[in-house]
Amino acid sequence: MHTEELVEVVLPGKVEPEGLRIRRGAVPAPRPGQVVIRMEATGVSFAEQQMRRGRYYDQPPFPFVPGYDLVGTVLATGVGVEPGLAGTRVAALVKVGGWASHVLVDAADVVPVPDGIGAAQAETLVVNGITAWQMLHRKARVRAGHTVVVYGANGGVGSVLVQLAQAAGARVIGTASLRHHDALRERGVVPVDYRADDVAARIRALAPRGVDAVFDHVGGRGIVDSWRLLAPGGTLVSYGSASTRDAEGSKQWPVLKLLGRVWLWNALPNRRRAFFFNVWAGRALARNRFRARLRADLTQVFAALQRGEVTAQIAAQLPLTRVADALRLAESGTVAGKVVLNP
Repeated sequence: MHTEELVEVVLPGKVEPEGLRIRRGAVPAPRPGQVVIRMEATGVSFAEQQMRRGRYYDQPPFPFVPGYDLVGTVLATGVGVEPGLAGTRVAALVKVGGWASHVLVDAADVVPVPDGIGAAQAETLVVNGITAWQMLHRKARVRAGHTVVVYGANGGVGSVLVQLAQAAGARVIGTASLRHHDALRERGVVPVDYRADDVAARIRALAPRGVDAVFDHVGGRGIVDSWRLLAPGGTLVSYGSASTRDAEGSKQWPVLKLLGRVWLWNALPNRRRAFFFNVWAGRALARNRFRARLRADLTQVFAALQRGEVTAQIAAQLPLTRVADALRLAESGTVAGKVVLNP
């Protein structure tokens, strides 16, 4: 192990992508209950795009190593960890720290990756797959015959949501820019141009009686339109505030406003429900339950990949040291799927 070197990406503050730094050092040793994962694939998520701007609502203070999730092989195990875990491919959701050649993770937080799934393939489905699966099945409880709206249907989470919803037998209306419409139609999605003036009116024309679920990562004022699109018994799942990515001011305020709206709507006497989804919710209170749920749901997502219900959309693969290019590409809005970093 002493022959390997730790290479990690540091976000020093609010910087352009070129301001990210590469730091080298010794590979850490696992403490009791931990494993060292030799990273094979990590990804660029929307979270890092917000963190770079200091806009992610609960990011750690600068400087820190970003990287929301990773896939790799267990290199070493600490005291109290099943030694047989060494050499196995695993996935982990870490929120920060994934953009490194070697990552320390609690053994209880790793999820085995089934044989036959490549590291980059699996990586596209860790945070995106967990988020999509839990919103669809644990919050909205989408079933066959439902009609659902997915904002950003070609995005990281959106593209997985679309496929999982279709696997559940739902009809999907998806918003995206025009250049992605043909690809969405090929997938059986009814596309709507998100840049149009009257997105909500266009969706209403496609589903005059309302829809069973709306998955909205945009937030902002448009969230009211999303709520109004629901049929009785429908569910709105808000999972972000992408509309405020480039805004100034408090990074907490957009989320607090969303939470307030959700609380108010749920307090009203109606048959519709609203959720603000955060993949980390409940972790502090019930860590073991959180871990069990994460493991169960990610295992389901990997099984869906193996059945061909979900495809791993890799937009590009770049080495960790070219992280600035990877971030620029992810932020360009020109790619479908996930930008993956390799060691």
